[in-house]
Amino acid sequence: MPDWASHAAREDERYRDGEARLPDAEDQDARQRQLTRMGNAAGGAGLSHLMAGDTEAAREWFGRAVERYRESFPLAPPGSWGRPIGMVKSRILSDDWSGAEADARWTLEQGAAGADSPIGRYAGCLALLVLGRDDEARVLADGLRTDEEFPAAVGDSLAFIAAQDPVGYVEAIEAVLDSFETRDEYLEDIPVADTVIVLQALAGRRDMAADLSSELLPAY
Repeated sequence: MPDWASHAAREDERYRDGEARLPDAEDQDARQRQLTRMGNAAGGAGLSHLMAGDTEAAREWFGRAVERYRESFPLAPPGSWGRPIGMVKSRILSDDWSGAEADARWTLEQGAAGADSPIGRYAGCLALLVLGRDDEARVLADGLRTDEEFPAAVGDSLAFIAAQDPVGYVEAIEAVLDSFETRDEYLEDIPVADTVIVLQALAGRRDMAADLSSELLPAY
């Protein structure tokens, strides 16, 4: 069993260190990179608290992650869609659906649904699913699931959620979970299947969440 308190403390330290060394606004590139690192650390702290069962602390840290990602986005190079994805996922992970809807609308306003890259269209697909615009999300998901640059199981899961197909979804989400359980590296070294949690939350709002059990998922 991971020591979630130690993970949270490490991510807190990473965040505070980044905050102390945040470049001035004049150096936009260095600043946006540091803000993104801080967002990642805040998200890692949020996941650690979530896995430990402290949802209040998790929500606080996920909120910081959203703020840092949002602050970094206008300074980042075009096509930096990881930041909007991080924002929407952080809102979902903290069960903040009103915040998720606001950030989803903002993500679509940035042009995510029409992005050239699969990561951009993934951001758009997540946003559309949060907003319940499933028909539009299904079009994007169908493209993602056949894109060689995008994880097929994640694309399948998105497509089955959008189609509200619980049978297809179960097989797809189990494949996503397996991909997490068989990997050696995790973002911020936090052993959590965060994408599975997010997809399960989206599926749950359509009464089709799968019955999953894993050490990489919260025990609830």
